[in-house]
Amino acid sequence: MKISPRRILYLYWRLFSQQLKAMMEYSADFYIMIGAAVMTQVTGFLFLWVIFSRIPDIQGWQFWEVAFMYAAIYVSEGVGSLFFEGTWRMLRLVNLGELDRYLVRPVPVVLQIFCTGIGMNGLGNIIIGGTIIIMSLSHIHIVWSLQTVGMAIILFVSAMIIRVAINLAANCSAFWIRNSGNAFPIMIHNLGEFAKYPITIFSLGLQLFISIVVPFAFVSFVPAAAMFGKESWSYLGWFSPLVAVYCCGVALLLLRIGLRRYESAGN
Repeated sequence: MKISPRRILYLYWRLFSQQLKAMMEYSADFYIMIGAAVMTQVTGFLFLWVIFSRIPDIQGWQFWEVAFMYAAIYVSEGVGSLFFEGTWRMLRLVNLGELDRYLVRPVPVVLQIFCTGIGMNGLGNIIIGGTIIIMSLSHIHIVWSLQTVGMAIILFVSAMIIRVAINLAANCSAFWIRNSGNAFPIMIHNLGEFAKYPITIFSLGLQLFISIVVPFAFVSFVPAAAMFGKESWSYLGWFSPLVAVYCCGVALLLLRIGLRRYESAGN
């Protein structure tokens, strides 16, 4: 069944808005989750500031350049939580057989999975992370032009797609690891911690791993290198759209294979 992009956007908005209405019934939880996300980010930013108050730079990367990478990880995480939180509900959908009702609806399964939940903590991540990014760009000399703005938009969109695709691919492990203690998605998620800092400070093996296998580097490090003109790495920015397509392809392939293995909950 083929659905036009306009129809997909309409269905996504309808499903997302219904989840949002349900969540707003509990306004206290809404504010607590946002507040917790804000405090986490502010604490992490202060920790970064303390580090750079002791050292001038990290292998040529200044404080605000690293702050940009740090914030980029949190913004991408916020987008994934706020708009695509359902990827983190796949373990429950598979183990409890709730995926059954998704399979009989005339709506793409992946779209329904995306809208299964809303992580309001993502809003706090986006707000604080976005603020840090704006502060970083204001402290770094960049010659803005149409080409620079265009590249920034491409890098940003690609980074968000890569992050969501990684989340989806990792959580597809629910089709193979069916116990309630599946920690594989969390393990993959935590690899993003390495991308908060210049990956050049890590071993070559780890650099290749978070650049190729699980390309978190294209969420933060590569966009920063391209924006700030780090000659040794800036050329990789042009590969960001290709990496985004690659990640989407792998995630959707894993979902398709997993759906073929899906056997419902049984009794």
